[in-house]
Amino acid sequence: MRFDLTVNGSKRTVDVDPDTPLLWALRDELNLTGTKFGCGIAACGSCTVYLDGEPTRSCQTMVEDVGEAKVTTIDALSGKPAEAVQAAWRELDVPQCGYCQSGQIMAAAALLNENAKPSDEDINDAMDGNVCRCVSYHRIRKAIHRAAELMEA
Repeated sequence: MRFDLTVNGSKRTVDVDPDTPLLWALRDELNLTGTKFGCGIAACGSCTVYLDGEPTRSCQTMVEDVGEAKVTTIDALSGKPAEAVQAAWRELDVPQCGYCQSGQIMAAAALLNENAKPSDEDINDAMDGNVCRCVSYHRIRKAIHRAAELMEA
């Protein structure tokens, strides 16, 4: 079945079963491989994309449920919070294996878009459910604080 999606600002058509997870439509049909498969049960955050600006787990979002929502992937993430997060991630050398980082960055940018000066508790709440197999949570928290500083500059 054909579905018209708005992905990263462009109209795209995918020919998939209605119950195909958005993750696989993005990766396999549209070759947008920045969004990662982690667990398949929406528990790890690796597959996070934005639907109309809201962080959403794409592994459990079926293509038929996307409708008119605008999908943004890590491949097209932009704006002041996103740029600050990406700069802080590089500056503080956050990733180890890097596999979870697209989901971590998507969640961190969404947090800073809503709250430009988050506390540790705010960060913990926003990042809850984003699993890092390398356990670099302390560097992630530090980078979010650094990104908040960069946004003020």
